[in-house]
Amino acid sequence: MDYYSLKLSLLVTVLVAVMVLFLPWADRRICRRLRLNLEGGLSENPNADRLLRLRQRLLTFGLLFYFIILAWLVFFSRASTEDYTVHVAPLEDLKNAFSTPHGFSGWFHTLFSEGISSALSQIAIVRPADLAQFYLNIMVFVPVGYLLPYVFRWFRARVRIRPVAFCLLLSFLVENLQLITRHGVYDFDDIISNTLGGLIGQLLYIAVGYVVTHPHWRKNLREYRRWRHRARRTTLFPYMKKTGLFRTTLKGSDEAAVCDFYENRLGFRLRQQLDRRESGDVVYLFEMDKIQVQVICSFRESVPDSQYLTLYATRLAAVRKRLEMNGIDAGEYRRDPCTGRRLLRFAGPDNVEICILEAD
Repeated sequence: MDYYSLKLSLLVTVLVAVMVLFLPWADRRICRRLRLNLEGGLSENPNADRLLRLRQRLLTFGLLFYFIILAWLVFFSRASTEDYTVHVAPLEDLKNAFSTPHGFSGWFHTLFSEGISSALSQIAIVRPADLAQFYLNIMVFVPVGYLLPYVFRWFRARVRIRPVAFCLLLSFLVENLQLITRHGVYDFDDIISNTLGGLIGQLLYIAVGYVVTHPHWRKNLREYRRWRHRARRTTLFPYMKKTGLFRTTLKGSDEAAVCDFYENRLGFRLRQQLDRRESGDVVYLFEMDKIQVQVICSFRESVPDSQYLTLYATRLAAVRKRLEMNGIDAGEYRRDPCTGRRLLRFAGPDNVEICILEAD
């Protein structure tokens, strides 16, 4: 192993250790001092929206900076070669880095017959450079798998699959670009090791990053396990992933006010309008993505004294700003008594109280 590879491996290892241990601790400590809630709840700081946006930008900049370093390592630090080089034998270099007196079949026989200590004593490292290269390929992608869910909400929503899938696609892209530009070798082992590094980073985020920044995770996990145990015998639990709220039905009176509010102010699309002559009702079906709001304007039935419509949004501060631009006063943030998250509440036509809850 040359001095450069050893120094680079140590540098990346120290960087990963600092990132895993120091980043969530410092993040939580700073947010506590600034009275910012990282768990989606209502913050005590009146400038919470601005500070949280600044935090998001700093984390995004840190991730982009690491991508620049990664690009330098895999492209710009290497000289272009004359030939296209491809190596597709899975884990061949890693296997050749070790030597055993009786081969790997004999090593497994020793492991199960004489124990792990005797088996480990028979392993000799004959090509440390290949071992260091495999280790380095793992470690350079650990920050990617760790920082993606830490920085972006989309990766946190499916943290068990999206970060490692992104690392697999990114590694595949890098290897193909190296082949096209001839800056390096198209090595199938690199895809395997990079994906493994992304998986390790993803698991470290779950085990360290999420745990440190969400101190109530133990209570939430216990409650979730109790619910799963009870819900296994219920009707809808086996179909939970294919079940969701599709449509909400409200009563209306003024057709012009209903269309103006839901279509022009909130941004729903008028999917259908039905005139039911037998009952004298007009039914409006508004749609936005997978959410449908059905408003029945009746001339015979009176509008209820109170109606409720609850929506969710991932960027509540931006939603609040857009509401004000469209002449809707949402007031100050409130705290949802059931989940502890922030919400906006405002009135619509026909005694409709609309709540927009901040989602993960």
